[in-house]
Amino acid sequence: MPGAPCLRWLLLAVACSGLPGARPWAPRALGEEEEEEAPPTPRPPVLCDYDRCRHLQVPCRELQAGPAPCLCPGLSSPDRPPLPPRLADVHVAAEAGGAEVRWCAPSSPVLRYWLLLWEGGGPPRRSGPFDATVRRAELRGLRPGGAYFVCVVAANAAGESGAPGPAAAPEGSAGGPALGPCGPVAVPPRPGILVHAAVGVGAALALLSVGALVWHCWLRERCGCPRRPRQPRGPT
Repeated sequence: MPGAPCLRWLLLAVACSGLPGARPWAPRALGEEEEEEAPPTPRPPVLCDYDRCRHLQVPCRELQAGPAPCLCPGLSSPDRPPLPPRLADVHVAAEAGGAEVRWCAPSSPVLRYWLLLWEGGGPPRRSGPFDATVRRAELRGLRPGGAYFVCVVAANAAGESGAPGPAAAPEGSAGGPALGPCGPVAVPPRPGILVHAAVGVGAALALLSVGALVWHCWLRERCGCPRRPRQPRGPT
């Protein structure tokens, strides 16, 4: 039958259209290409609002758990003791007999901080501990005119950072804290003490001057002083 091949092709087309994944045939013009969906453009990484030296800084883990993902500075393994913090600044208040110590966190997981304070050759005083978000602490009970040495120590579950102490202080470093976890602290005398000292020195100098003048007059009256003879006057 001449119509048999056409009927066979028609049945085959109907059967293929029912297969899963088959796409219906639609006529299109020559040279027209099938449009493909473009992949989504990845967003650039955003840095977290994290500052190692900021007081009461929110930890990176909490920042990354927020609604917008962000990147934090890399940290060392929590199975190792933390690296030493960096002493940033020491502000001394001579009138109050104290000082404010500021530091920056290390590139390590930290659970707590504390301060070690040396005076002379005795053992250090320990203050703290402070929470991992703290970057500022106060030292109290400092003696006016005293010389101290302070170190910041960080600790986690694996151990604590090192504190070299005054033995590691370079010569001539009494002007302020050096780069590292430790630095010297020089407490100046109170302004009232300087005024009293200046008044005392002035009074002592005045007494010495008066005593020297009295001694000179007494010697002159007791021993006498040679007088120069009068020159004869010329004729008038």
